[in-house]
Amino acid sequence: MNKSLTNIAISLGVVLGFFALVMFVLGAGEAQEGALFNFSVDQATVGLRFLFVVIGLLIAFAVYYVTKENSAWEVGTRQVVWMAIGAALYAVFSWLFNGTVFVVPSVSQVAIRPAVAIPMFFGYAFGPVVGFFTGAVGNMFGDALTGFGLSPQWSIGNGLIGFIAGCWMLFKDRKQSMNTVLYVSGGLVVLTALLYFLNRNQPNMLFFDPDNNIFGDAAISIFAGLSIVVGFILILAVRFGFASNENVATAVMWGMLGNILGLGFAAISDIWINGYTLAVAVVGEFLPAAGPNLIFAAILVPLLVGAYASVQRQSGR
Repeated sequence: MNKSLTNIAISLGVVLGFFALVMFVLGAGEAQEGALFNFSVDQATVGLRFLFVVIGLLIAFAVYYVTKENSAWEVGTRQVVWMAIGAALYAVFSWLFNGTVFVVPSVSQVAIRPAVAIPMFFGYAFGPVVGFFTGAVGNMFGDALTGFGLSPQWSIGNGLIGFIAGCWMLFKDRKQSMNTVLYVSGGLVVLTALLYFLNRNQPNMLFFDPDNNIFGDAAISIFAGLSIVVGFILILAVRFGFASNENVATAVMWGMLGNILGLGFAAISDIWINGYTLAVAVVGEFLPAAGPNLIFAAILVPLLVGAYASVQRQSGR
């Protein structure tokens, strides 16, 4: 077994072991009132949720395996340090915004989350493995700190956001890769927006009221349904507005693809876990979560990339 394979296997194995511990040991008990963390997981569906954790990790490993000669898969002390920093930052900032500022009308608990820029940036700057760990572990701790309990398949979806954001490193021609990302993302945006218009009045896509812990009777809003289109337009503006700055353009484009595919994975998994239809999963969960994320990606990721470039220049690296 070569060093690269060993390091990737260990990294993904640590994530798998951590999720198993949280889901089957820490998540099996009742949440203690006043406890700092709530790791509770719905035990009726815990096996199915863990299956999607495994599927998400296998997707990451499959991408590694077909590109294993690429230097993007280096995992050393530096990457481990960035994993810890990224996960900690994402956990704290996710907790600050999870249901405490703005809640988006949706089937499940979806909040405006500017913190999503963190796994996007860490994936772009430090590689797909760092991005995956930052998104997956950081999201899990952020949800646990919030106190609502865990949806591990959504944490893995957040891990895929960071993972895919770092996959730009696998391509020799950066500009061509961005064009491919543009076409794929654009097609998915149009498809999901169309699905919204065809299903916007479906009665079981309802707003969750966190104050009263009940589902209300508000339909999915036009903002939630079309925010992915708004976000896509903003991403395009950044992509072409920073055409001379390939670092910013690459970060926002690959962060966009990561957001769409990562949250798409999480929402689609709820077809089996929660018994949703495809329309409910996409319109009731995916769009309210993915759309606002794209808006923050267009605004915050360029700021993080610019700040990081400034630090690199000052440090001479």
